[in-house]
Amino acid sequence: MELKHPGKNVVLEMDEIDKESSARENLLFQSSYHGIAKRKGYIFDGEGNYFNKEWDLTEGRDKEFCWYHVEIPKGNQKLSQSAQYLIDSLCPPLKLQDILSLVSNGPFCGHVDGALVFRVNSPGLASGRFTFRIAARITEKSVITVSLGRVPRLGFSPTNESLLSEIPMVETPTGNEHKDRGRTVIREHVLDFLLMMNHSEEADNPVPKSVSNLVVHIIDTHVDHLQDVVTQLEIELDSVELEMDRGGFALKKQMLDDRKFPKMHLDLQRLLQVIAHGEQVFPRVKVYCSSKEWFPSSDVNALEDLIGRLRRLKENVGFIDNRVTAIQTGLDSWQSEQINRKLYYLSFLSIIFLPLSVITGVFGMNVGGLPWTVQKNPEVKNGFRNVMFLCSAMLLVVLLCFLLPTVYSRVMAWKRKRAMRRSGSMNWRNIARGNKVVPGGYLRL
Repeated sequence: MELKHPGKNVVLEMDEIDKESSARENLLFQSSYHGIAKRKGYIFDGEGNYFNKEWDLTEGRDKEFCWYHVEIPKGNQKLSQSAQYLIDSLCPPLKLQDILSLVSNGPFCGHVDGALVFRVNSPGLASGRFTFRIAARITEKSVITVSLGRVPRLGFSPTNESLLSEIPMVETPTGNEHKDRGRTVIREHVLDFLLMMNHSEEADNPVPKSVSNLVVHIIDTHVDHLQDVVTQLEIELDSVELEMDRGGFALKKQMLDDRKFPKMHLDLQRLLQVIAHGEQVFPRVKVYCSSKEWFPSSDVNALEDLIGRLRRLKENVGFIDNRVTAIQTGLDSWQSEQINRKLYYLSFLSIIFLPLSVITGVFGMNVGGLPWTVQKNPEVKNGFRNVMFLCSAMLLVVLLCFLLPTVYSRVMAWKRKRAMRRSGSMNWRNIARGNKVVPGGYLRL
């Protein structure tokens, strides 16, 4: 005869309920975040060829090595939500410590669980134009990278899919003698896009033959991305300067109201922060990689060149910042001139009407015994005319007080010219007569 313990059955039922609830939460989590972050996997054979690979986060064998890239979408999500996207993509086999080291803000470079991890993640809104985040986890046979939004030229594509492989040709209208020649037509927005790029396309990227080549490629694309943003800022600043030269009062007033250049100054400061993070992280990456046997010296030199490019880019951003400051200073001085001009007109009007108001106030006082206040007396019948003459005389005196410094300066300048002319004629007469200068003496100037 068996006895069943009721408490044990209750515990087993509670465990089953907890498992069902956890499974339901996992299913809800997968349905909420699965597929939002873009994932790409590549496997390289070490001889210049690559193939797409399924997302299993395994490492390569022999000469083969793998690359897994996660692209977190740009949006208004919080940092914790971005971490949820990354956990959904990398867990398992990565641990929570490894994942948080890739998604956290700020610069970082060090070893985490036996792998080299570096990140250049700028704080700020994920949807911001100047918010750049790229991180990498490097081992001897695999690389895992995380980026916020699409990074130009980071991936690879076949050569026949290049934008520059074919140029559209448009034939001339019928009846033209040179209709067989045709003419090249490229749309304006395509040319603007190509002019802003400081690099080739993804189809022209050399396929890495080792993990070290891949690390150099990742950092190179990040620097090129920053260079593209700086070039775009320069083009935008040039167009704004041209508009200011062509525009007038309304355009300058609109720029001051929109705070165009203070906003651009803040954007440049954010960009300088990203570049400063790179200057802090990439030299440490070079030091860590130079100690690895699988990282050759040629790729270490390539990293050194990229660090030099980043420093020159920082100087270029500093020059743009100085230009923005100079333009803003010019606008501020223009605004001050407009205010001073209005104040000058106002002060001139006050100069004219202040004496008149004083005189009319004096003669408008209701006090008997003042001149020309008894208008019925025939001796003072021209009292209003006399008051107007007095006001005109006072106005002339005030104007003469303002004109006196100008007249005085002109008179003094005329006297100085006359004195110099007289002294020059006397010296010329002395030289013409052949007068000898006494030692220690001098000619009159």
